[in-house]
Amino acid sequence: MLRRSIYKSPAQLRLMMAPGAATAASLQAARSGIRVGATTLDVNAAAEAAIVALGGQPNFVLEPGYHHTICASVNDDVVHGIPNARPLEPGDIVSIDSGAILDGWNGDAAITVVIPDPARPDLVAARQKLSDVTEGSLWAGIARLARAKHLNEVGDAVQGYVEARGDYGILTDYIGHGIGRSMHEAPPVFNYRVSQKGPEVKPGLVVAIEPMVVAGSIETYVRDDDWTVATEDGLDAAHWEHSVAVHKDGIWVLTAPDGGASKLAEFGVTPTPIA
Repeated sequence: MLRRSIYKSPAQLRLMMAPGAATAASLQAARSGIRVGATTLDVNAAAEAAIVALGGQPNFVLEPGYHHTICASVNDDVVHGIPNARPLEPGDIVSIDSGAILDGWNGDAAITVVIPDPARPDLVAARQKLSDVTEGSLWAGIARLARAKHLNEVGDAVQGYVEARGDYGILTDYIGHGIGRSMHEAPPVFNYRVSQKGPEVKPGLVVAIEPMVVAGSIETYVRDDDWTVATEDGLDAAHWEHSVAVHKDGIWVLTAPDGGASKLAEFGVTPTPIA
């Protein structure tokens, strides 16, 4: 049986930069649209326009049965939330997952935004910390990838970062993945420690690292729409993601405008553009 390599050629890595940039632009547009009174359908439209403006197409619509550019998960929804007409409210914690395809190559990334609410500063602070811890764990995982010999070292870094910052849960039913010609490819990318080493980290590896962290139990269920994953206990969730390429000169975060430089500096890692 033929098996496709999980490692891309230098030329293929270069082709992945454009869809990564389009994905980043879509999330910048989405972030600008997240405010009180806006709907996640509004955010969806802004993200789609940003992708199309750069010559790409949304890739989430290629998933059978899904019809939107983004997934929008609010409060106790973790991932795969369908954009809807509910106006966003003060204090909402909103996770937006987006992806683009351009010239047959894919990008995938996610952000979480907490809407200010002066009437509930404690709620906003707790939700912002949850988002910050999740984002920090993502960058800890990316930094480990820059030095790792095997892929599953990433999960150790993610879990270690989260554990050091509070009593949070890391979802285990949903994990990251390889990315390339398809949005979801081998290998699996765990956000927690596992006994297996995983594949070797070497030039050509491209993965989407995406910790999903919750304020309480990691138990989830799928809502009646057959897509939205929500926490069983109704507590808050956050989701951050980037697509990252390993190449001969280092790593480059394909879905970050600066390749990840500003966030990786804290970890002593300097990303290198793909030549």
